[in-house]
Amino acid sequence: MEFLCNLFLFSFSIIFLVCAWRVVNWAWLRPKTLEKWLRGQDLKGNAYRLFYGDTKEIAKMINATKSKPMKILSDEVVPRAIPYFFESIQKHGKKSFVWTGTVPMVIITDSDHVKEVLSKHNTFQKNLADPIIDKLAQGLLKYEKDKWSKHRKIVNHAFQLEKLKHMVPAMNKICSEMVGRWEEIVSRNESGELDVWPDLKTMTANVISLTAFGINYEDGRRVFELQCEQAEHAMELRNSVFVPGGRFLQTKRSRRMDEIDKEINAVVGRIIGKRIEAMKEGEANNNDLLDMLLESNFKEINHHGNQEFGMTIEEIISECKLFYLAGQETTSSLLVWTMFLLSRNQEWQERAREEVVHVFGDDKPDFDGLNRLKIVTMILHESLRLYPPVVSLIRVVKEDTKLGNLSLPAGVLLFVPTILLQHDPEIWGDDANEFKPERFREGVSKATNGQACFLPFGGGPRICLGLNFTMVEAKIALSCILRRFSFQLSPSYAHAPYMLITIKPLYGAPLILHKL
Repeated sequence: MEFLCNLFLFSFSIIFLVCAWRVVNWAWLRPKTLEKWLRGQDLKGNAYRLFYGDTKEIAKMINATKSKPMKILSDEVVPRAIPYFFESIQKHGKKSFVWTGTVPMVIITDSDHVKEVLSKHNTFQKNLADPIIDKLAQGLLKYEKDKWSKHRKIVNHAFQLEKLKHMVPAMNKICSEMVGRWEEIVSRNESGELDVWPDLKTMTANVISLTAFGINYEDGRRVFELQCEQAEHAMELRNSVFVPGGRFLQTKRSRRMDEIDKEINAVVGRIIGKRIEAMKEGEANNNDLLDMLLESNFKEINHHGNQEFGMTIEEIISECKLFYLAGQETTSSLLVWTMFLLSRNQEWQERAREEVVHVFGDDKPDFDGLNRLKIVTMILHESLRLYPPVVSLIRVVKEDTKLGNLSLPAGVLLFVPTILLQHDPEIWGDDANEFKPERFREGVSKATNGQACFLPFGGGPRICLGLNFTMVEAKIALSCILRRFSFQLSPSYAHAPYMLITIKPLYGAPLILHKL
């Protein structure tokens, strides 16, 4: 008996020591080793602080940006969008790093380094290490690390330009309905004040509901509402003070987030199930993204004769959730900031209107005509430059590797501040914070001079597949609006861009609309 007790105590001691060693290594030894390594690469940053790193300051500065609006005539939004990273660069220079808990995050601003980070998707993987973002996008991209290329091929089929042509009538219908409601609101006095932000969100959600799932907004409203709630919970968690081990605790918020994810999966799963049954009975029309995705998936499976070459139902659900979240978020953000910028720059608003009338007259926008909207395209690109929907890209170093002259250890995070690159005076000139669509007169390549400095949709192999979808929808919506209204900022407008997945106007976007 005594022998067994001694054996138990010995085993317990070994287990305790191993666990203690792992905790000490995770919380102190490894972070300090990584810090020494990074400083040896001539990178600067704050000294590592146990458990928290810089997370307290990051959260404090993010929350502080919501306390007051900025100047209406200013587009210098970098300090509001990524406040702590901006301050770190001001303090330590562009070759710096920030502590996100126990993991260092290296800030990447050199154009050649950015290109390499975005192009080598096997070495620098999309970050899935953040448990908060994992919760927000639970299931969305969980298969990326080992199945990314196969799934990219399947999903890409649904976003081909030829496929997008069939979605133009649906986009036209939904945009016209929104503009029609605006006309009713301002019809009495031929002008009136309206916060366009809620309607732009509804319109873009309606478009993605119809073009992705073949359902109207009322039927898809639940998915939209749940994902918005999920995003708010996730961002609140991410911006709160880090508590060691907190992500493993079941709190009221974490339980609610689990409930939301299950409900979204159930709603989307039912839609997919019905569509699969329709396809089996020969009733699919192949006019929405879901039909195209399922068709592409079935072809891939049949071609190889093996289910392993296709996507599972769970993975298809994940893709549909991503369609809905990204498709609605990016386009609504692009449209609201474009209308804000055109409200402040009436000459460009009038030039865009003249072009739309010249190309379409009284006809509905068509796909070929959208490609002839040169001025509108310049304006949208400049809006994306100043107010990119996604302000940064994060990658994790998969294994010890070289990035230019930097030697990076596995596990380190890389932070590409796209919004900073797109506002950098060294790249764009002293007027980098000014609205000047003429920068893009000869296209994006000429404007960037080949540098990786315009990345509103990411870049490299992982560039957003919805890029063309978003641009087509934005051009149609803007064309419908410009032909029916002129608009200017309301005196009640307060300029307060803030981050919640994408850049949003904290106090809405009240404009004065004048019926034409």
